[in-house]
Amino acid sequence: MNKIELIKTAQALVANHKGILAMDESGGTIKKRFDLYNISQTEESRRLYRELILTTPHLGDYISGVILFDETIRQSKKDGTSFVKVITDAGIIPGIKVDKGAKAMAGHPHEKVTEGLDGLRGRLTEYAQMGARFAKWRAVITIGDGIPSKACIEANAHALARYAALCQEAGIVPMVEPEILMNGSHSMERCFTVTQEVLRTVFKQLNKQGVMLEGMILKPNMVLPGLTCSKQVGVDEVAVGTVQCFLRTVPAAVPGIMFLSGGQSSELASERLNAMNKLFMGKLPWGLSFSYGRAIQEPALSIWRGESANVTKAQEALLLRSKCNWAARQGKYSAAMEK
Repeated sequence: MNKIELIKTAQALVANHKGILAMDESGGTIKKRFDLYNISQTEESRRLYRELILTTPHLGDYISGVILFDETIRQSKKDGTSFVKVITDAGIIPGIKVDKGAKAMAGHPHEKVTEGLDGLRGRLTEYAQMGARFAKWRAVITIGDGIPSKACIEANAHALARYAALCQEAGIVPMVEPEILMNGSHSMERCFTVTQEVLRTVFKQLNKQGVMLEGMILKPNMVLPGLTCSKQVGVDEVAVGTVQCFLRTVPAAVPGIMFLSGGQSSELASERLNAMNKLFMGKLPWGLSFSYGRAIQEPALSIWRGESANVTKAQEALLLRSKCNWAARQGKYSAAMEK
């Protein structure tokens, strides 16, 4: 483990007000998104879409890193240039999703645990040789009647910590993603309580596994009421509640917190991130940034629809969303930017 290089990479991911673009959709997930716009689901259509994203002019002005899927890191542009070279030439850091997905947890109905530790050391070595400098592992926590259980929280926290330790051993910065799902009717207060417990458990396990906090990135959910909760809240209330939760749970040694969008609309994800930075800029030990997937990609995908004639306009939409979130990272986003 090269501690200096890990710290440099982690700091670079949160530098210059930039954020991370998540484009690590599995085959099943990208099929669902393609189906919305009647785009054929083939290896070539996926490659074309990813080429559209990665060749967007000036993307590196706003994006510090991209998270790839196993298929994507092995793909190339039509002219044969590897995607990893395209990414690095743009001044962006390549990353890779390494978990094998959330599976039903034995003995715990309606709860899941993320798998993928078997063989991970070898896969990380291969990905590092291919140019990946950071990785991602997502744990999924559901709020409902009697859940999440302590068993579910602890199992996922333990897996996240073991993954993170293996990443650092391989010279790869781990992005630790414990996601409390937005689905449900739970209140914001309930989300706060669960997020707090999950993060405390995750950092306890990270310390047990000897993970160097200066060489990792946290990718959490914002503290939000459930999608079907009768009481929704304002942008500033989300900002204050989320930051308060993290001040209680996230050690100052962590370089950055890069939020997942979790199904929020593109504009709302930007507004909420903007409010946090506007209210707390310069008052926090870590940077608050973004690691959005759908919230950056969706406008571009809706324009592209698999047609080569739409590539330029789709790239313009992708760049706009990246720029909006870059501005939100500084507390300078406004609805006027959307025009």
